[in-house]
Amino acid sequence: MDSRHTFDAIDIIFNPNSTGEAPEMARTLHDRLTEILSYSPELRLVPTEHAGHAITLAREAAQRTTKALVVSVSGDGGYNEVINGVMQSENRSAVSAVMGAGNANDHRRTTATKPLAEAIAEGDVRQIDLLRVTVGEGEDSDISYAHSYVGFGLTPVMAIDLEKGSKGALKEMVSVIKTFSKFRPFEILTTDGRRRRFDSMLFANIAEMAKYATLSEAGNEAADGMFEVIVFPHVAKWRILLLAIRAATKGLGDQPSVRNYEFTTVKPIPYQMDGEVKSLPARTRFRIESAPGALSTLG
Repeated sequence: MDSRHTFDAIDIIFNPNSTGEAPEMARTLHDRLTEILSYSPELRLVPTEHAGHAITLAREAAQRTTKALVVSVSGDGGYNEVINGVMQSENRSAVSAVMGAGNANDHRRTTATKPLAEAIAEGDVRQIDLLRVTVGEGEDSDISYAHSYVGFGLTPVMAIDLEKGSKGALKEMVSVIKTFSKFRPFEILTTDGRRRRFDSMLFANIAEMAKYATLSEAGNEAADGMFEVIVFPHVAKWRILLLAIRAATKGLGDQPSVRNYEFTTVKPIPYQMDGEVKSLPARTRFRIESAPGALSTLG
């Protein structure tokens, strides 16, 4: 008996107005699957129409059939929308995957095991962790998910700027210095009521960002029920600059692994979730925790 995981429907979600190669890559994947699959699922190319649309499309795709595969042909931000849509569907049998087609493709680069079309044909589904983010408390709280990281302050934006820039150690360092100059420290209240000031705070489900920034050497895996906490407490500018350059060149070394972390904002602060910019109001509780094995994926 064939033990491969097969699908009733495969939706390939992409941005038709992408400045990259997403439309062409989506069509190529569609054609390749038509050639190599030994069965005949409903195979659809699904273009987005506006920012955030992929959440709705992914939710509807995952609700259409129990054995659904939702593929995002995008960068990390587009895939973030897709995994949130799949999680909203509450179809725990739905599978998600990403074909990297953006400026930032950290998730695909750090978790891929084989070409996506071949992985779909083989149907070797595995479970990986997500980061569950809860903003607020009680009935007014909002829950969303990240596949790779959630960051405040310097580190995530520095890494994204590196991703957009050119290769070469000198250009990498110039990008770090320029990005560093834009940021100011931020304050949080810890769970025991202490006020602490940071230049950067990053919660990571992967060990590397933007090809160049090595966040942790603690052996973190996307399926270990833990995530890494990388913090830069506020220090003199020259010291934080050295840490930023180290992240972009040699890496930051071992970092602590935890299952959850929470704090309360003091003032409104921006943050990034898989590269997408969001904002936290003042005096808002923020909780992040590992969601072990929450996402079924392949590739």
